[in-house]
Amino acid sequence: MNSIDRLKNEILVGDGAIGTMLYAKGVGLEVNFEHLNLVRPELVLELHREYLAAGAQVIETNTFGANRSRLQTIGLEAKVAEINRRGAAIARQAAGETRLVAGSIGPLARLKGEEKLLPAKEQQGIFLEQAEALAAGGVDLLLLETFSDLDQAINAVVAAKSTGLPVIASMAFVEGGRTASGFTVEEVAQGLTAAGADILGTNCGAGPLELLRIVRRLASATRLPLAAYANSGFPEFVDGRRIYRCTPEYFAGMAAEMAAAGATLIGGCCGTTPDHIRAVALRLAGMKAAPRAMILPGSTDGLSAVETVLRPGFLSDWGKRPIITVELDPPAGMDTARVLAGSRELKRAGADAINLAENPLARVRVGNIALGSIIQNEIGIEVIPHITCRDRNLLGLQSDLMGAGLLGIRNILAVTGDPARLGDQSGASSVYDLNSFQLIKLIADLNRGFNAVGNRIGAGTGFTIGCAFNPNSPKMQVQVGRLEKKIASGAQFVQTQPIYEPEVLDAMLRDTAHLGIPILPGILPLVSERNCEYLHNEVPGIIIPENIRRRMKGKDKEEGVREGLAIAREFIASARDRVGGFYLIPPFGRCAIAVELIRFIREGE
Repeated sequence: MNSIDRLKNEILVGDGAIGTMLYAKGVGLEVNFEHLNLVRPELVLELHREYLAAGAQVIETNTFGANRSRLQTIGLEAKVAEINRRGAAIARQAAGETRLVAGSIGPLARLKGEEKLLPAKEQQGIFLEQAEALAAGGVDLLLLETFSDLDQAINAVVAAKSTGLPVIASMAFVEGGRTASGFTVEEVAQGLTAAGADILGTNCGAGPLELLRIVRRLASATRLPLAAYANSGFPEFVDGRRIYRCTPEYFAGMAAEMAAAGATLIGGCCGTTPDHIRAVALRLAGMKAAPRAMILPGSTDGLSAVETVLRPGFLSDWGKRPIITVELDPPAGMDTARVLAGSRELKRAGADAINLAENPLARVRVGNIALGSIIQNEIGIEVIPHITCRDRNLLGLQSDLMGAGLLGIRNILAVTGDPARLGDQSGASSVYDLNSFQLIKLIADLNRGFNAVGNRIGAGTGFTIGCAFNPNSPKMQVQVGRLEKKIASGAQFVQTQPIYEPEVLDAMLRDTAHLGIPILPGILPLVSERNCEYLHNEVPGIIIPENIRRRMKGKDKEEGVREGLAIAREFIASARDRVGGFYLIPPFGRCAIAVELIRFIREGE
């Protein structure tokens, strides 16, 4: 009987934590645990044998972090295949032919910033390299564990399946039944099943009680066999060490409840020891696989979404007249008089909304949510605060977004944000808990009345969600693919990087026509040759064609402003009948330039 058939009909006991036990055996935290397969194989073999002696029927290889993206951070990328093959061979030596060996594959090294997202094919290549080495080393199946991003987990499944081995896909959920990236149990079950996983699982993330809840929801969302590897509760710091207080007896009791809920492979994750596995093996002895009843697709075990609060907002006249948004930078200090006066002038001219960047170029500015509230209350024009992934962790993002909703902010533009290293604060660091796709999904969840872990927040926040798009990229189709993903995550309108070439606009409109979403092309008027060359040569995402640069050559001051306005008017005239509005970015906050363009746009209505 193969491993999949066994897991459909039997309850098998897995092993426990590897890192916890290697640390307990004296291996320092500064040591790469996977490298021990090469330099201290006898220690790894000893640990495997301890878990087998405790009753484990399935042991994992010591290869969780042995993929190229993780090993290259410590200069071991050339040893990916060797470390994995050796890890598999050590586990096989311990298990013999009667116990199963699962090749452990963890997520890629955490990357900072949206710009560093690896394409799906590149991710699959990294996972395939590890999976093939584990297969060559003699594992019985592959265990993809502790993933929080569903897309990355799907890429891992696709790669692992190409080896021909059975694949367990296990996600880490936090409190409330969502991954740290915001995916629900049901979304995970659907996505991983479609990708071809043979067994679905959950591990790490939380203690046994929360994992039990996840198992129950997985059992209702899929017919596939289930695996569960809980942490030994939550750690406490005592005398500089992490201490897990979950007793083997309690852990074994919860394991029995997981088996009754439908899990057929049950082991332990962080903090568990051979004592925990011994207690589990004794408790599960003689238990049979529990019958399962799958709930119809679409059910979320009582977590149905509340209706999104829809507000008409600045887009309510889309298609009837040009919609105009204008970007202003919040002040660097506490004096808001200039930005308030500019907002008043722009409203009078006919602007529909004011964009407020968040610490643009990573330089400190007044908080745009607070400023936006003042502008809306005093001037009576809607604002679009830009919210970045750079400046807040997941907790802070949710808190501030809910606060923005309470203040009456109607619109959010979700962007990655310039890295902190570009700014003027040498001690600042970029956070990037989320990328822009995940931030959009988070805002969409808040609109539906749920936070990142699925807990209700009451009425939804009701934001109109915007996103950015770069049509100047030489790889337009890649950018369109990214935009499609943002729209799927919940984006409702788009503002682009500044465009100067009608041909770029033509290509963008052609390639995005199927999306059916308002797109506002960005217009950043030039004011001088120096300004033109700086934008073209130093600002990512902006390309100024040679003919425009020639027109600006030698021009400065008022002459430069006149020529820059003329170029902008020509672009607007060529685009007027083909777009639903414009996103104006007046240089250096010079509202008078934006006013001139607003009047030009409105004259053509």
